[in-house]
Amino acid sequence: MARDNFSNDRRATITDVAREAGTDKPSISRYLNGETGVLSTELREHIEKVIAKLDYRTNQMAHGLKRGRNRLVGMLVADLTNPYSVEVLQGVEAACHAGYMLLICHAANEVDLERRYLQLLTTYRVEGVIVNALGLKEDTLESLTRGGVPVVLVNHAVERLVTDMVGLDNTEAVRMAIRHLVSQGFDELLFVVQPYAQVSSRRVREAAFLDTIGVLGVSKVSGATIVLDLDNDETLVEIDARIDAAQRQNRRIALFAANAPVALRVALHLKDRHGVDWQRRVALMSIDDSEWAELAGMTTVRQPTYTIGECAVEFLHERIEGTVVAARECLLLGEVVVRASTSTTVPSQRIMAAHSS
Repeated sequence: MARDNFSNDRRATITDVAREAGTDKPSISRYLNGETGVLSTELREHIEKVIAKLDYRTNQMAHGLKRGRNRLVGMLVADLTNPYSVEVLQGVEAACHAGYMLLICHAANEVDLERRYLQLLTTYRVEGVIVNALGLKEDTLESLTRGGVPVVLVNHAVERLVTDMVGLDNTEAVRMAIRHLVSQGFDELLFVVQPYAQVSSRRVREAAFLDTIGVLGVSKVSGATIVLDLDNDETLVEIDARIDAAQRQNRRIALFAANAPVALRVALHLKDRHGVDWQRRVALMSIDDSEWAELAGMTTVRQPTYTIGECAVEFLHERIEGTVVAARECLLLGEVVVRASTSTTVPSQRIMAAHSS
């Protein structure tokens, strides 16, 4: 009689199969491993019937560990509410279909959770880990690498940790954005970024912004950085004051958001302050091309998120298979998608970078 899905009966083990078949466990193991040439036809058919009768299923975890391989890889994600993380994850999942099972750990921007999940992944004996997290220190990840577990970082370097990293060419992305804004006649730029001291990608973007503005200073383009705490409205008041001051001086001001969460927070604030036609008053551009950006008509730098995920798995696979080379850094180019938020005369178009920095 077929068992229902709520049965408390334990699953059959290889010992149960051997007992029911009237043979030993090595014979059952040979059958399961495809070594059927050493078994008689009668015994093979008998074992097959017993396996079907008991509904026996191989414990793939134990099966893999016995051979030193389980095809499990882990991915630590800081924030699954961030569209960037979801899009990278899609690329990772697609690449894993070639032979890996993916374990996803969502840390919800909690550093303690990040550490606990990494410890948990080690207990599952994962063959490698992809890390898209913000607060991890080198000593936490070094415990993995010292244990022989390959680690690939996504878009964030960890100080003093030598390992593979895949992400956006942040410096070139910022330069492309600024070149576009200057070409549209904006002469005052505000780079709005979350606290960046502990996040390498934000530091690189902020540094690229200041460096590029410095080069453009001779053409009377000025710029400043504003650090935005997404949970604190005080910074938004400072943004308003800078916008008002620029407009009083007849300067064309544009806000450049470091990522999609910042852009969304700023856009919602500007809508509350200026109404639905806020873009007639203030220009806004962002790194990350979220779906809502197209709806709002906001110019963006689109990241190759799917490809970043695929490349991370490719690097990880090569390390798992034994590739021994110096740590690699793969920086992929973004593209500027021009929309009405920064131009009223140019239709939606894409501007690809011609080279990597």
